[in-house]
Amino acid sequence: MSTRPRISFNDEGWCNACVWSEKKQQLDWKVRETELLNLLASHRKGNGEFDCLVPLSGGKDGSYVAYNLKHKYGMNPLCVTITPALPLSLGEKNLRAFVESGYNHISINPDYEAMRTLNKLGFIEMGFPYYGWLISITTAPIRTAINHGINLIFYGEDGEVEYGGSTETATNPIYDIEYQKKIYLEGGYQKVLDASKLEKGQLYFFEYPPDEQLKNSKVQLTHWSYFENWDPYRNYLVAKEHCGLQEADSSNAGTFTNFSQNDQALYALHTYLMFLKFGFGRANQDASIEIRRGAMNREQAVNLVRLYDGHYPEEFIELYLAYYGMSQREFDDVIDRYANKDLFEKIEGRWRPRFTVV
Repeated sequence: MSTRPRISFNDEGWCNACVWSEKKQQLDWKVRETELLNLLASHRKGNGEFDCLVPLSGGKDGSYVAYNLKHKYGMNPLCVTITPALPLSLGEKNLRAFVESGYNHISINPDYEAMRTLNKLGFIEMGFPYYGWLISITTAPIRTAINHGINLIFYGEDGEVEYGGSTETATNPIYDIEYQKKIYLEGGYQKVLDASKLEKGQLYFFEYPPDEQLKNSKVQLTHWSYFENWDPYRNYLVAKEHCGLQEADSSNAGTFTNFSQNDQALYALHTYLMFLKFGFGRANQDASIEIRRGAMNREQAVNLVRLYDGHYPEEFIELYLAYYGMSQREFDDVIDRYANKDLFEKIEGRWRPRFTVV
């Protein structure tokens, strides 16, 4: 969608996600694997020490990355999960199965009230319902890596390059904290922390380590998708076979798939707000991925988007209200603030699109 933040189009009308999907077919991935081998060699320790860190939820992508690092490349990854605010039982089951499939793992539970305060502020001030958790999955892994003498952190896919956004990291596998703050935290990191009025001790897992500590540690951040042609469905199959991953019994809220983002209830609210802001939701996002990997044609995708996109997460509303400590009216007022009035109109208490996906 042309409304996606940081997306761009070429003279032929192709968005940068589609341009990248074509470019991937021409890339010499052997060259990039050589880059990966050199990077791993520079961090490999041996003697049972952890030589890299993988933040994950127990879902398909992090499990796939950890599996390859351990079993294909002989690394010893430390896996880290920052517990989401409203975890789903299937996500907890999958995380347990992943750990039991043979990995060293740390679960981090940041201060509960701090997480709730930051999530609520993110929801109100940025239309980002799990902003506190998002902060912690960038800051806490770095703190954990430094505490364990690890200087290499692997995230899964580079969403900006894969799905249409900034191309700064398309030719460079290493990125820095300023990039995280600007792109992944959407420039709101310090604003939300300052507005929270939380005590220093509560913010330990929500703040980056001091600059001097970062400088001395020489931590490098990278995405696995830089080194290998990223395929979410392949990741799912590998995680299912080797890490005990289970999919949901039915399709997830707002989409036709059942094998991803099964870890937390707030994701459904995140994608609903995405729909109201930009006119595309979870089904549109998933269908675009399926088209680019050649598993679906455009006609099929359009039908699925019309059927599933823009789902109001009715099944979780009471849970959201209790968590945020908000009335239905207060909650709806926040939702209304982020609805794009050029794209939507409110009819009988629900935002309805003015547009038709064709």
